[in-house]
Amino acid sequence: MNTSNTLKIGVPKGSLQEATFGLFRKAGFHFTVSGRSYTPSVDDPELEPLMLRPQEMPQYVAKGILDCGLTGYDWLCDCGADLRIVCRMTYGKQTLNPIRIVLAVQKDGPIKSVQDLQGRRIATEYVKLTERFLAEKGIEASVEFSWGADEVKVPDLVDAIVVNTETGSSLKAHNLVILETLMESTTVLVANEAAWTDPWKRAKLENLSMLLQGALNAESLVGLKMNVPADRQDEIKALLPALKKPTISPLADEGWVAFEVVLEEKAVRDLIPELKRAGAEGLVEYPLNKVIY
Repeated sequence: MNTSNTLKIGVPKGSLQEATFGLFRKAGFHFTVSGRSYTPSVDDPELEPLMLRPQEMPQYVAKGILDCGLTGYDWLCDCGADLRIVCRMTYGKQTLNPIRIVLAVQKDGPIKSVQDLQGRRIATEYVKLTERFLAEKGIEASVEFSWGADEVKVPDLVDAIVVNTETGSSLKAHNLVILETLMESTTVLVANEAAWTDPWKRAKLENLSMLLQGALNAESLVGLKMNVPADRQDEIKALLPALKKPTISPLADEGWVAFEVVLEEKAVRDLIPELKRAGAEGLVEYPLNKVIY
C-alpha cells in the first residue's frame, strides 16, 4: 500500500464510540473493534484508524501523529490547537442535539451568581476553558483538573463544577443547578494543515465529510412512496409539507401515478392516514442512509 494514500484518522473512544461507529456505518464505512484494542479495523484500506479519548484528539492531530480526527468543539477550544474544522456534526450518545458546557452549583446553596465564585474552588476537565471564562468575568477562583465524576464533588470537595451535559439529567439527580452556559458544542472533524494541503488527503477528507454529513441528514428523514389516482394528485400533493414536492412517475395502469418524497419522520405518522383517506394506495415508508443536499 502507498502510505501517502492513507489517511490516519482518530475516532473517539468512550461515550461517543457507538454513536460514531453507527454514523460511519450509515455513511458506508464499517468499523470493528476486538476487545480492548485501540486500533479498530475498517473496510476502507485508505483509512488507518486509531481510537482515542476526544479530550486527547486535538493534540495528536496538531502534532501530526494523526492526519485528522473526530472530537468535540469544546475540547478543541479547551486545547487551543490550531486545526482546520473540516465539518461540524451534531450528534451525541443520546440525542442529535448539541451538548452544553455548563457551570453548575448546589441547588439552594450559597452560590447564586458567577460573582459568588470569587475565591471559591471549581473542578473540571475544561481547565483552560474555565480559566478563560473566569478571566472574562473578572473572577479569581481556584480551578482544579478533575478526572470525572464531578457531580459528586459538590459541595463537599469543591464549590462548583464545569461539565458537559446532553440532557441535564445527571445534574438534577445530584441536586445541582446550572448557573451559566459557557458554550454549546458539537462533534467536529478536524485536520492539521499538512493533511489539508496534501491534494489526496484533502480530497479524501472532503469525501468523508460529505458522506458523514449525508448520513446525519438522513437521521431524521424517511422516504415515502405511494400510488395515487391521477385525477386526485393535486389534492394529495397539497397534503404534503411545503417545499416537499414529490417525484411523480406514470404507472402501467392508466389513471394512476406513483409519488415518492423524502419527509421528516415525525411528520409521516400523521400524514399517512390523511393520504390514505385522500385516495393514496400502496403506501411504503422506508429508512434512508444518506441524504446529500
